[in-house]
Amino acid sequence: MGEVQLLHNYLVVGALLFGIGLVGLLARRNMIVMFLCAEMMLQGVSLSLVAWGRYHNNFDGQVLVIVILTVAACEAATALALVLMLYHHTDRLDIADWQSLREANQPAFIDEELPADIHPKPEWPELTPAGREAPLSPEKQDELRHRLHV
Repeated sequence: MGEVQLLHNYLVVGALLFGIGLVGLLARRNMIVMFLCAEMMLQGVSLSLVAWGRYHNNFDGQVLVIVILTVAACEAATALALVLMLYHHTDRLDIADWQSLREANQPAFIDEELPADIHPKPEWPELTPAGREAPLSPEKQDELRHRLHV
């Protein structure tokens, strides 16, 4: 396989990664999925830069990719903090919920109303702390009383 063919293959894969990430970024409203799609776009660009660096037989592409990865790590930390803040504020990860975080003098831009939250909040079972016996349900208490007398 020649160098040009290898460069072509890398660029095709990089373009596919970038395109899939772009479609996902534009089509989805969940902030975590959008963030992952942006990361996929960055990986597509990084792959293309490494391929061009290899084709020209120098390390400029690799150095730029290292810089991009460093910036992406900082971006990931900032984005995670923002996502957690929004989730604690609204209990949802929909990007349209950012409307509530705008400045007070800015009008709201709503192109589509948010659907009503039809899912009730789940009730999670509580675990008893280690070393303690869990309280018994009334059925279990009756069963134990019955076993003691039989």
